[in-house]
Amino acid sequence: MLRGRTFPVVLGLTLVGYAVNVFIFAMGRLWVAQPPIVSGGSVADPLPQALVLTAIVIGFATTGLVIEMALRSRHESGTDHVDGEEKP
Repeated sequence: MLRGRTFPVVLGLTLVGYAVNVFIFAMGRLWVAQPPIVSGGSVADPLPQALVLTAIVIGFATTGLVIEMALRSRHESGTDHVDGEEKP
């Protein structure tokens, strides 16, 4: 993720986002064969699933924006290095 080129930076940020989604989903305790909404007893919590679903949609949009910015930067500067300068 800390490379000087844009593609590894975008790929690293995307993988970190997916890791956070898996962490949130794992912390939500998936209950098998339990109804999501009832009064009393053990129930499945739908909030972590809703948060992860929202995070996936936002992650796709953010990744698309970052890729577009990287392509625009390459077009403007002629290089795909993050700082715009070739390193020897």
